[in-house]
Amino acid sequence: MQKIRMSDKQKYVNRIITTADGSHTIYVPELDEHYHSIHGAIQESEHIFIKGGFELCKSDPLHIFEAGFGTGRNAMLTAMRSLNGEGEVFYTAIEKYPLDGLTLESLNYGMLTGKEGEIIFNLIHNSGWGQMNRICRNFSLMKVRGDLVTDDLAGSYGLIYFDAFGPEKQPEMWTKSVFSKIAGITDRNGVFVTYSSKGEVKRNLRDCGFKVTLLPGPPGKRHFIRAIKI
Repeated sequence: MQKIRMSDKQKYVNRIITTADGSHTIYVPELDEHYHSIHGAIQESEHIFIKGGFELCKSDPLHIFEAGFGTGRNAMLTAMRSLNGEGEVFYTAIEKYPLDGLTLESLNYGMLTGKEGEIIFNLIHNSGWGQMNRICRNFSLMKVRGDLVTDDLAGSYGLIYFDAFGPEKQPEMWTKSVFSKIAGITDRNGVFVTYSSKGEVKRNLRDCGFKVTLLPGPPGKRHFIRAIKI
């Protein structure tokens, strides 16, 4: 029998993976890294970014900055949760490598979050880049094509979602230089949340003016970071 060999191009094709809670993530062979936790992609986002960040912020309007837009999962869940309140949410997300439409259409987040989630997910990904778009009643989104490492950042935000690939895979995203930029756009007493709990990440955040706390993580993760700009 002839052995079929995988071409170099095939080796580096991203693959959709089903995580433990039934929701999808994307595996990136080139980095040997997943976009989200294999223990539950939606579960991870709900625990860290929604419960650990969004639900604890009372500002109205609330301005959110996300580093690592990726699949739009965090934006979708935040938009859905915003419908429970009356406050306005303005969400800005930066992404260097936007996903292609076919990949986005293959993700099952809308299927798992009901008709409302499916509508919001599609509106998020059909919205234009580089402009603020109204997605639902009290949630607006601006997607920015940019590089967090090299680009200047502007604006003032009460909540930061830091959801880049891990420090071991993309160390340039977790440097003191990058966190200094993040500190520059974070309001005093603003909240920063990320899934990482690495010692170097904590030190860099502290050096850039954040008070860092470790909180219990979702399944598969012992801790995550929640920090306050002081």
